[in-house]
Amino acid sequence: MSNAISAYVALRTGLQDEGGIAVGGSAADIPARMLSAYKRAVQQVGKYRPGCRGMRWPVLAGIAKVESNHAIGRNVAGNGDIRPKIYGVLLNGSGAGGNTTVVPDSDGGRWDGTAGGERAVGPFQFLPSTWEHIGKDANGDGTADPHNADDAALGAALCLCGNGRDLAQRSQLEAALWQYNHSSAYVANVLGWIDQYTAAAKDPDLTKVSGKARQVIEAALSQRGVPYAWGGGNAQGASYGVCCSPSGKSGAGIKGFDCSGLTVFAYAQAGLRLPRTAATQAALGRRIPAGLGAGALLPGDLVFYADAPGRDATIYHVGIYLGGGQMVNAARPGTVVRLDAVDAMPGYAGGARLL
Repeated sequence: MSNAISAYVALRTGLQDEGGIAVGGSAADIPARMLSAYKRAVQQVGKYRPGCRGMRWPVLAGIAKVESNHAIGRNVAGNGDIRPKIYGVLLNGSGAGGNTTVVPDSDGGRWDGTAGGERAVGPFQFLPSTWEHIGKDANGDGTADPHNADDAALGAALCLCGNGRDLAQRSQLEAALWQYNHSSAYVANVLGWIDQYTAAAKDPDLTKVSGKARQVIEAALSQRGVPYAWGGGNAQGASYGVCCSPSGKSGAGIKGFDCSGLTVFAYAQAGLRLPRTAATQAALGRRIPAGLGAGALLPGDLVFYADAPGRDATIYHVGIYLGGGQMVNAARPGTVVRLDAVDAMPGYAGGARLL
């Protein structure tokens, strides 16, 4: 994979919102046919890389999100063929799309549609020269085609699984992504998406949670992957936010939730009406002092964070406790609703039990 060049530089502007961070992050944001291709690749990779460990669909989804936004806007046929085909910039050293290196043609235009040079192709943006060595027929039609979702996903899995890697190990996953594309910014971007998809894919154990607490938690979990929007969210669901957060981020163009908008929505599904801000929500129910630690929380409790813990007027953030030290969290601009550890936010200020 030393000669693999992706179209990350060329495509990245089109995949970002005004805040510079692409939005989304749940399986619901991935076209069903593409998601099935990622999952199929995980099942098939062991046939070609028996020693592959730690491969999972969020890894492939993270790459495909950055490389092609999951081919959204294209038609993905039942057999996995993607039309119109996805092409990167012509790698002729012109500087267009950020390319400064001339890469000579290797396929006579078979995969990249031009004999005048080389360009990355398909939802995982392989160079034709790379595809020649890595491509496999994953959908059984007799052709290994980088413009086919199944074939391309398997090709990406095979690339990442080289050298006996265990992708469950963070350092080895980072090394695999670096080999896929020699860019620190690329690796960080893909890792962020992998983390978001991984969080969205996890289903917490709610077998011991019942009643309204379960209603609240399930409502919050149903919004995993929805973008953070400053001022967004109400009792009916996600909504466009407002301008501006303390860091200057506007939610006006983003449909989603901020932290207290998410709690308002989740509790409304259990018939409880909450005030809009985190600080005012702290005045409800029975307070659970921070000094008791997270072990005093029960599933469904509100979890608060303050600039000056002990002074409720300084509370700046709220989440919904799941149990096991985790909460459902709309953390900050540029993220999505996800699962986080209670200690992921600074200034733990205890909780409140409303149920």
